[in-house]
Amino acid sequence: MSSKNNIVDLKFLGNKEILKHYKIGFLCSRKVPPDIVLKTYDWAKERREKGSCIVSGFHSQLEKDVFKILIKGRQPIILVLARGMMKRWPKFLNTAVEQNRLLIISPFNDKIKRINHDLAMKRNELIFQLSDEICVPYFSKESMIAKLLNTNMYVKKVTHL
Repeated sequence: MSSKNNIVDLKFLGNKEILKHYKIGFLCSRKVPPDIVLKTYDWAKERREKGSCIVSGFHSQLEKDVFKILIKGRQPIILVLARGMMKRWPKFLNTAVEQNRLLIISPFNDKIKRINHDLAMKRNELIFQLSDEICVPYFSKESMIAKLLNTNMYVKKVTHL
C-alpha cells in the first residue's frame, strides 16, 4: 500500500477502540460454490456467537450475507470502504455506530463515490493490514484475493472453509 494510504490518512466513523480487538479479516470471491455458501453462513453464526471482530468490505454477495448475520449480534465489526465516506448512512448502520460496535473506515477521499478494481484492491490490502488473521472461504485463481494471498507482504494465518 502506498504511503498516502497509511493508517494516518484513514477516515473513521464509529468506535476506534474496536481496532484494539483481535480482528479476523473476511474476503470472498463473487462466485462461490453452494457448499461453501452454507459453510460460510455457519462460520458467520459461530463468529457472531463467539463475539469475534470481523473486518471486511462486505461487498460481494456472500460478504453482504455475512454482514447481515453479524449485524444481528453484539460483536464489533469493521467495515472498510472502497470509496470515500458517505454523507448519509442506512439507519441500521447508524444504530450499530451509536452502539459503539461498528467502525467504518475509508482510505479514500470523500469525492470518490464509485468503486473500481483499483480501489477494491486497495481496500482489500487494508483489510489484510488491519487483520490478525484472514478467513477466505473461496477465491478464484484469477481474483484480487488470490494476488493478495500469493504476496509475501501479508504473512497471516489464512483459513479456508
